[in-house]
Amino acid sequence: KNNHEIVLAAVRKHGEALDYASETLQCDHDIVLAAVTQNGDALDYAEESLKMEHDIVLAAVTQDGNALSYVNSAVENYREIVLAAVTQEGYALDYAEESLRSDHDIVLAAVTKRGQSLIYADKSLKMNHEIVLAAVNQEGYALEHADESLKVDHEIVLAAVTQNGMALAWANE
Repeated sequence: KNNHEIVLAAVRKHGEALDYASETLQCDHDIVLAAVTQNGDALDYAEESLKMEHDIVLAAVTQDGNALSYVNSAVENYREIVLAAVTQEGYALDYAEESLRSDHDIVLAAVTKRGQSLIYADKSLKMNHEIVLAAVNQEGYALEHADESLKVDHEIVLAAVTQNGMALAWANE
């Protein structure tokens, strides 16, 4: 648990083995980077200061967007980190700071990956035609989370029911 070579071999095969490494090795940049590259959730076991290192955090969220839940928002280039996370897993939008839930590009990337992630978007973007159309094209049920004004929009409702006929339940026309 305290041997660099052994722990490195372990985390390269199973990133979450970082949990069993010594505290000293949980602070080792190379060990943690190898762990999160293999499994983004291994970021949970990294020493707190390493959760502020851009390359480690980016590797983690690129592998598993939901690793954003372990990221300190003070990390350098946080917006870039969030964009990488939602591009990998749209539901990672749930872990983004409120201010980024109203960022058009971030929300568009999230709903393009997972339409239902619209639920985590700022209300202003739930009224945005482009965002909602992208969401329902990916997952018709995303219509549920659209602003009421778009639940009567012919193009959006048609796209939603074309993707999933049961989305008709959320239409208001």
